[in-house]
Amino acid sequence: MASDDIAQLVEALSKTHVGDGDLSFKGLGLKLDNAASVEELVRDIEHHQSLRALCLEGNTVGVDAARAIAKALESKDLLQRCYWSDMFTGRLRSEIPTALRSLGGALMIAGARLTELDLSDNAFGPDGVKGIEQLLKSPTCHNLRELKLNNCGMGIGGGKILADALIECHRSSSALGEPLKLRVFIAGRNRLENEGACALAKAFQLMGSLEEVHMPQNGINYTGVMALASAMRHNPELRIINFNDNTFTKKGMLAMVQALKQLRNVEVINFGDCLVRCEGAIALAGVLRDGLPVLKELNLSFGEITEAAALVVAQAAMEKPHMEKVDLNGNCLGEEGCEALREAMENMDKADMLASLSDDEGEPDEDDEEEEEDDDDDNESSDDDDATDNCNELSEEDDETVKENGIITKEESPEKARGPAEVMAFLSCPSVEKLLQLGDMRTTLQQQMDASDPHKGADALLKITSLYSEEPETRAAVFEAMDAVLMKLLSASTLQSYCFLSTLLVKMGLLKGEGKMKKVPLVPGQLLCLEHATQQKYFSQHHASLLHTFTSRNSGALKSCSATRERLRAALEKKCNNDH
Repeated sequence: MASDDIAQLVEALSKTHVGDGDLSFKGLGLKLDNAASVEELVRDIEHHQSLRALCLEGNTVGVDAARAIAKALESKDLLQRCYWSDMFTGRLRSEIPTALRSLGGALMIAGARLTELDLSDNAFGPDGVKGIEQLLKSPTCHNLRELKLNNCGMGIGGGKILADALIECHRSSSALGEPLKLRVFIAGRNRLENEGACALAKAFQLMGSLEEVHMPQNGINYTGVMALASAMRHNPELRIINFNDNTFTKKGMLAMVQALKQLRNVEVINFGDCLVRCEGAIALAGVLRDGLPVLKELNLSFGEITEAAALVVAQAAMEKPHMEKVDLNGNCLGEEGCEALREAMENMDKADMLASLSDDEGEPDEDDEEEEEDDDDDNESSDDDDATDNCNELSEEDDETVKENGIITKEESPEKARGPAEVMAFLSCPSVEKLLQLGDMRTTLQQQMDASDPHKGADALLKITSLYSEEPETRAAVFEAMDAVLMKLLSASTLQSYCFLSTLLVKMGLLKGEGKMKKVPLVPGQLLCLEHATQQKYFSQHHASLLHTFTSRNSGALKSCSATRERLRAALEKKCNNDH
């Protein structure tokens, strides 16, 4: 080693930070190629008798240098935290696994018990994961609390290897009476896709100890999101969930909000750039109404959310006592929508809570919406074929049917009672004559409604209300039947009632939905029925607020019923203002 190089290394090492048990060579830019190049560094490690944390970040370590460092680590049984991010810049990808095996092997020889391992920003790919596989399976990682593998290019293969290693670590540690309790998992920008996400979901569900999960920008769509959602439900201490820049769409978002409904400690949700869209946003608003009591930050930016849905989310978020920031930037609000959102926040004295709206995409074009819906259908079909088989090994507790509407329920028994023949005949082909013939059985329509099936509920409601007329007997019968249906559907959880209302809005043409859902030609009598419903006890203030938001901002969809539309809007506004 040249004398100039030695002098440079000595000068760099003089800047080394040595704390109580910590040794840091962070950001020194050292090019460590061989044993000679790390002599001073190794000496520092060897002389640090109570080494608990070693930071090599921001240097570049070759295979021979790694072996020399590893030799020094073989006696460091107190080492707990390894900050080894960004330490292979300029190295051949084939070198990295060998270097990692040397360093990991030394920790195992030492009998160290790691609590934190950071290997972020090392582009080692699946082979790099193989380089730490044995370390992750070993007793050295039984006490691991934080695992950071951000921007490592693991890919699907690396994700599967990592998941298997964590599962094995949990199995072996559990056998010793101290199961692995990983708290922080960071693996953004790794191209995990659905298969990698599904594999890791199994590990997350098994551990049940996560407090933070960061998996942004991994090419995961709704299939992988649904698997992750199922796993999240088994981690009750979750505080931070970051799945930014993946593709939820309606199916993934509804599965995720079903999980959020059960989590009480979540403080930060980042679903930005996840194609949440309107129905997903409304469902999340439903969970905000009932749950997430300590939520502080909500990011739904760049999700193709329109003005009315954004307002519904904002209204629910503003009621959270600990909320500090709501990010709805980059959506499809339009100039007037942005102003309406700002005004709504200001009126609640929450203006500081709203993030910038400088990147708003403007109101969507109707032709573009139709093309997107067709594309979604095609994409989801191909995704199902490619990925469904990789996400079907959950516990018996999660052997559930995820219906197309996104509400997760146990499979219905084939012996479930279908109800009186007259009621079933009416629902299959409604008519005024059949409705009147039902008599007292009209109230049993409630029993045929399933709060977990909003499509069935919305269809039934629209069919019943289409029979409205001013003839007193018919009007009374329609109101009675409608009240029975709505009493069941709106008395369910807020999430289920919001899913029903959003489905109803899609069918009425007031909300853009995903996929192909036939819109129903509306008649004035249907809006008069909704006006009646607003005056009933089962119709709450927040239900009225949701419908008022959409009816006030989608006048074109109700053009054929302009007079009754104004009556409905007035009734909804009265409910919003007077119901306590």
